[in-house]
Amino acid sequence: MRIVTWNVNSLNARLERVEEWIELNEPDVLCLQETKQADEKFPYGAFEALGYSAVHNGTGRWNGVAILSKVGLEDPQVEFAKAEIDSEPRLVAATCGGVRVLCAYVPNGRSLEDDHYRFKLGWLDELAEILDAQGPTAEAVVLGDFNIAPGPQDVWDEAALAGMTHVSDPERAKLRAIEALGYQDAFERFHPDGGVFSWWDYRGGAFHKDHGMRIDLIFTSPALSSRVRGAGLDREARKTRPSRVNGEDLKPSDHIPVFIEVD
Repeated sequence: MRIVTWNVNSLNARLERVEEWIELNEPDVLCLQETKQADEKFPYGAFEALGYSAVHNGTGRWNGVAILSKVGLEDPQVEFAKAEIDSEPRLVAATCGGVRVLCAYVPNGRSLEDDHYRFKLGWLDELAEILDAQGPTAEAVVLGDFNIAPGPQDVWDEAALAGMTHVSDPERAKLRAIEALGYQDAFERFHPDGGVFSWWDYRGGAFHKDHGMRIDLIFTSPALSSRVRGAGLDREARKTRPSRVNGEDLKPSDHIPVFIEVD
């Protein structure tokens, strides 16, 4: 079973690209972040035509998360009885093929002095509580855009980002707290040397210079980790492609799909 996370940076702008990618890659579960759509406008029909059931949590404008599954979608959840988590549509969960899948879009943080940074840290504390409640024997995965690079090896230049969000010690400590629950950074397990990124700024030719960060993460519970057989990403998704409808260039998201393979 292939489980994928992808911050698509607006389905309004990139639905055709997402449909094309699904047709080419046929993931079993695809988790989307930053859909920027309200629930009533989410393209359930388009994904059903491709063979996927879906659950979406979004109000339009910013944020928005979704889980697409062709291996079943049971017990969907968009409310979690957590003040920070439920304040914005950034988390959605469902059971897909027997695995509890939690799709997360962690707050950006903006700057270390911003109230949004404190909101980010509190949000991650609540996420850890939700994961802890899954129990030690649960087959679970939490994945998405965490807006945190786990370590220096996950950014193109640690020194260039000093004093900014995404690389601060308190943010990274929140990831360690998730790992302390027994969850494993599944991608790092198969790519321990780092230097492999999932996000590049649109500006300054960052993608071509490979000035990126690995901030799209997949954490698997102990029970699920034993079944993970591989992890990878798709850099091709970051390249401009012509529309199949009118031939115009389709601008990519600034993130790419990241995936794990589960027995």
